[in-house]
Amino acid sequence: MKRKNERSLVFARFANSILMKRETHACTSSLKRETIEYLKELIDFLFPHFSSKIYYTPEDVLAKLQLLERNLISLIKQLNSKYSQDANKIAEKFTDQIPEVHDKLWTDAESIYKGDPAAESVDEVILAYPGFMAILIYRIAHELYQLNLPIIPRIMTEYAHEITGIDIHPGARIGSPFFIDHGTGIVIGETTVIGKNVKIYQGVTLGALSVEKKFSKTKRHPTIENDVIIYSQAVILGGDTVIGKASIIGGNAWVTQSIPPNSIVINKSEVRVRTNTEFQESIDFII
Repeated sequence: MKRKNERSLVFARFANSILMKRETHACTSSLKRETIEYLKELIDFLFPHFSSKIYYTPEDVLAKLQLLERNLISLIKQLNSKYSQDANKIAEKFTDQIPEVHDKLWTDAESIYKGDPAAESVDEVILAYPGFMAILIYRIAHELYQLNLPIIPRIMTEYAHEITGIDIHPGARIGSPFFIDHGTGIVIGETTVIGKNVKIYQGVTLGALSVEKKFSKTKRHPTIENDVIIYSQAVILGGDTVIGKASIIGGNAWVTQSIPPNSIVINKSEVRVRTNTEFQESIDFII
């Protein structure tokens, strides 16, 4: 009998815990899928390259914009009740920012085309460059993040991470134009600030010196000023680290302190070339 009573108490506490978590953390099982669907719908609207839809008049465009606003309201309402109450206001403010986001993205695309000798057209950049796709999704997610909307912006940027290999936190502040070349393995942290006309190559990390939770509300990631180029595999860490305007950070550099404007930072390594006969020691290959 005692065993039965103890078991009943354990399950009663468990049931209450389940109910409390469902109330506190409530969102629908389809939130991730529908967030990605909404994102794709918005991308199709902003860029004809991804959609067969034809708009004949300005009224057609504005009608689609209104539909996108309504769809965002429905998406937000899948979060818990706190955000459901603000869904209309959040969707309206986000929709007001879409024209500016659109202008920034076209500026990004044109800058990438002008700055990459391999690019044959702006259309090629938009359709085929993973760096541009990551920037596109980031700029959409960032606007929602600025409105303090939870989860949805992160779903968007993690989807970008999944399809491009580029991880940009929606909280980062990135000027336009912005150029990601190749892009695979780039990580840009939440409190990173990037100026205008910055170019970043594959494998770059803009990260934090510490990952302790107590620093979550502080600036943990670096500031990159205008016209900076950061070459592949460079690692720049720390919230107080500022890379000055028009500086160049060489590949594989490890930077944890501020760099003055117009600087060049290199990781110096020694390359030695010898003939096979100069090797006296035996070489064992273990695979």
